[in-house]
Amino acid sequence: MSHVTADQGRLSCFAVAAPGLEPLVAEELRELRQQHPLELEPPEPGGVAFRTDASGLYTVNLHLRIASRVLVRVGVFHASAFHELERHAARLSWKAFVRDGQPVAFRVTSRKSRLYHQTAVAERLLAVAGSEAGATGEEAGTAEAQEFIVRLFRDRCTVSADASGELLHRRGYRLETAKAPLRETLAAAMLAGAGWDRAASLLDPLCGSGTIPIEAALMARLIPPGLNRGFAFQRWAGFDTRAWKAVLAAARERILPAAPGYILGSDRDRGAVDAAAANASRAGVGNDIEWRCAAISAIEPPPSPGWVVTNPPYGVRVGERARLRNLYAQFGNVMRARCAGWAVALLTSHPELEHQTGLTLAPRFSTENGGLRVRLMLARVP
Repeated sequence: MSHVTADQGRLSCFAVAAPGLEPLVAEELRELRQQHPLELEPPEPGGVAFRTDASGLYTVNLHLRIASRVLVRVGVFHASAFHELERHAARLSWKAFVRDGQPVAFRVTSRKSRLYHQTAVAERLLAVAGSEAGATGEEAGTAEAQEFIVRLFRDRCTVSADASGELLHRRGYRLETAKAPLRETLAAAMLAGAGWDRAASLLDPLCGSGTIPIEAALMARLIPPGLNRGFAFQRWAGFDTRAWKAVLAAARERILPAAPGYILGSDRDRGAVDAAAANASRAGVGNDIEWRCAAISAIEPPPSPGWVVTNPPYGVRVGERARLRNLYAQFGNVMRARCAGWAVALLTSHPELEHQTGLTLAPRFSTENGGLRVRLMLARVP
């Protein structure tokens, strides 16, 4: 058996990424090495493994824009029977991650293992954690509960503590949403995948509740996405308040007073535009984005070329796709007429609609959004 705990200085961590976004999370972590030492592994399905200390753990949780959550490895051991599971689990340092009486939750997956009953595994681990650290049971996803991710594969059991708490896409600013809101992490991935220059102009003509322009403004001003939220690691016994304050102070010093480029979000739905403006104000970037209530045909981009990054409706059903053909065709026509020299990135789920734009689109990444397979497509408007 091997295990790593929060009080041993070096932490074995894993930044969880949605399928297809692992290379983008790896690039984020490479950039964060300029702020704090991180020993990175190559990206793998599901995320990126790395090693760091407590300050590094705090830094990545605060700054990662695309990852879903950050895990810390608690233990790895062989367990083909419940008595083995309990014996090894009793040796883990639960008290490093759980306060006395704190609720805990276990998310268990099991593949090709003799311990295949996931609920039974969770119950045994809860009993051990309760005995060792005074933990109590709670449903996964409950506020204040410390969540542990348990993976059994070929009788090898990996136990990890969730260091993030609420998923990292929950920045705290989006209280008002339009239809089919885009996750903040995916919006950030679209901007990164499009290769957006953070000093260049950005336009989202189908902005909905404003997630893409707001994420762009946060990126442009170097505002950490986690600046206005809490994290699970703050409740750990080994939490270093001084180190956390130092990480926050360093992050605040880097924040720019204003976005260097022009950022515009527009939508034909007045309610969506109002919601977007309110969300931007909560995010602290209300003065960095111009909002307009306008149809695609009324787009007026700034004269200097930049990026159009947008998330148009997908048309899940065949009938819906037929109605959306005109929207995609109109989008392409407007891009060619008014955005010459611009880069255009859009998230789509069907090649037929992509083709309607008349743009020469190339795939940048493929992932899932709302249970649908989608891909980011990029074109340069001649």
